[in-house]
Amino acid sequence: MDKATEKSLEKLLKLHARGLGIPDGSAELFITKTLAAVKKSLKEKSVITAADLKRLVAKELKKYNRDFAYVYEKYDTII
Repeated sequence: MDKATEKSLEKLLKLHARGLGIPDGSAELFITKTLAAVKKSLKEKSVITAADLKRLVAKELKKYNRDFAYVYEKYDTII
């Protein structure tokens, strides 16, 4: 994952966390741990789709907050 993608993803996750009312400190911890795990998983792969990345991020977020993971995973389909 390149730096631009990582920064965009971090910004999006912060917006979702704020929308859910997750305290900033907790959100920062969840996001940092999630992105670290995702980057580690991606080292093994030569190619990944946007859908794969989204699934991987949601899977990691579920470890910390299921609502946060759900909103991230479904944000483009929620009305």
